[in-house]
Amino acid sequence: MPQSEDQRLIDLEARLEREDPRFTRAMRTGRPARPREYRRPGAWWGLALGVVVLGTGVALAQGLLIAGGLVLVGMAAQLADPDPARMTHRGFGRR
Repeated sequence: MPQSEDQRLIDLEARLEREDPRFTRAMRTGRPARPREYRRPGAWWGLALGVVVLGTGVALAQGLLIAGGLVLVGMAAQLADPDPARMTHRGFGRR
């Protein structure tokens, strides 16, 4: 027996409330917030740290700092990628 559209919407709302309560609260108040999969403050901090290390390595002409900065920037850029198709291995995007 197929579910009614109302029941499917109720199920979807309950699942979204469990997965990302901050997003659902923001939608109820009329001030939308980014969903969890698009909030990545750690990635931005890592990117900033990598740029600082890279800049320091260039200024001091230290190859190890330059290499470390490039690695940090690459890792942080990978974490900051908002493409949901690439996030399936992290547990996001599954249905």
